[in-house]
Amino acid sequence: MRDQADRRTLFIVSAEAGEALAACVRVDGWRIVVDGGGDGVAGRALASGADVMLVDTRADAPAGAAATQALGGLAAATGRALIALTADTAWLEDLLAVGATHFSVDRGDAHELRQAIRYAAGQVQRDHSDRRGPRFGANADPADVAAWIDARLDDGEHVGVSIIALSRLDILNAARGRAAGDTLIAAARAQVEAVTRGLLGPAAMVAAAGGGDMIVASAAPPPVLARLAAALDAALAKPLPIRGRQAVLGSRWGMAESGPADDAASLLRRAAEALVAAKASDGATVRVAGPEGAAPLDLLAIDLHLAIERGEIDVLFQPQAPIDGRHVTGVEALARWRHGKLGPLGADALFAAADRADLGVALSDHIQELVLARVARWPRPLAGLRVSLNLTAGDLGRPGFAALFLDRVAASGVPFERLTVEITEGGAIRNLEIAAAVLATLREAGVRVALDDFGTGYSSLAYLTALPLDYLKLDKALACGIEATPRHRGVVRAVMTLARSLGLAVIAEGIESEAQRVLLAAEGCTFYQGFLLAEPLDEAALIAMMEMERC
Repeated sequence: MRDQADRRTLFIVSAEAGEALAACVRVDGWRIVVDGGGDGVAGRALASGADVMLVDTRADAPAGAAATQALGGLAAATGRALIALTADTAWLEDLLAVGATHFSVDRGDAHELRQAIRYAAGQVQRDHSDRRGPRFGANADPADVAAWIDARLDDGEHVGVSIIALSRLDILNAARGRAAGDTLIAAARAQVEAVTRGLLGPAAMVAAAGGGDMIVASAAPPPVLARLAAALDAALAKPLPIRGRQAVLGSRWGMAESGPADDAASLLRRAAEALVAAKASDGATVRVAGPEGAAPLDLLAIDLHLAIERGEIDVLFQPQAPIDGRHVTGVEALARWRHGKLGPLGADALFAAADRADLGVALSDHIQELVLARVARWPRPLAGLRVSLNLTAGDLGRPGFAALFLDRVAASGVPFERLTVEITEGGAIRNLEIAAAVLATLREAGVRVALDDFGTGYSSLAYLTALPLDYLKLDKALACGIEATPRHRGVVRAVMTLARSLGLAVIAEGIESEAQRVLLAAEGCTFYQGFLLAEPLDEAALIAMMEMERC
């Protein structure tokens, strides 16, 4: 007998014939949820855990199209199938345009419809399992990487190579099957590709090297390569979704940077030799070829022990405003490390180094105290601003953290009602029940809660039904993509619909153009932040901005 958590769910939306349709299409081993549609349908579909969604458009094509549109973004964001059941093909193009992934024309044949459901479910599963495309827009292989490296070296560029081997796959395959392992490999590769592309764009490439191995080649100076390694390390440490649950894959790294005599073959060989050493090690999971013998993250971890004492950890504040204007109503506190040699480093590199040095809790405490002390001293122009600060996985898992945090806020003199805490899926997922209890205690005291980076992964969707939230923060890639295609806009629209059904305000991150702001406003976004409004500012610049608003 299949485990309840592994049963597939079919979510049927039908205003009139839902129960009859459920009886007609009953698929062995599936759970069927019937919904009448209307407001909040996306939220109910999400809560059902549906693998396949079926919208009955036969009796009322416009209403069916509206329901399909409401669910289209959810399907796109989660990879789930969305079947439009039609009486004819007249509305077919419209249904596909608003998000249907499959369709079925009703010919009165229940067997045919059941086969369509099975096919859609299987096709979506294969799509996810096959998403191993390692390069930006193409399937690269190691030969492509070698040619790419040689071209950069011929141009005199400094090149770094990381060969990353995912681990624990044998255990995962034995426990959950090879298909689950393939899905997680694809998800991990997508994380690596997204981080690499975001930091370096065309100055880097990612390729599959077989099994769970990846090659990341980058043309950049050593400080940038160190930041990339830190960001990738942090991304791969996050739990990944699999069949409604979570799994954490370990990784081993071999790294090498080009020298005067290197070509692609020698650079890849040295990185591969370093990976062999990392796999053989009981401790160090990252090995760097060359005389230094220490990974960038290890060096950063060593430096971090002194960074707090030296006052190198600082905080900047990025303004937030209602989506319909530029009047600043709040800020997000962003940690920065003013490294003596590498220059400014962002939060990803900072917390990756802290985790490597086992200083995560100490660093988070220091940043919280720093933010609260700054806010408590703010002059009148800043006195009314809400302040968002980030909580880490270590915070959410610490015994007694809620009381500790509330005592810290009370001692600072900052009103609880001015604070919002932000969590990411990596921070909450490690123990969802404990995270929910901590956040509920903070909300009872008046602190608000935001789910950060929403739209970057499937697992964050599950948090909406489990965690006490006030805001969704729409990830930059999703928010900025609203200008791209109707498909992108459909995803954003679905998120907005979902947020409204759950009573959550939406904050869009990374907004860079007026067109993005206008489109997001039209879809119902509540607040925004990004370079269109202002970059992260120090206190002096923030005061100047607020005083200028009052002029």
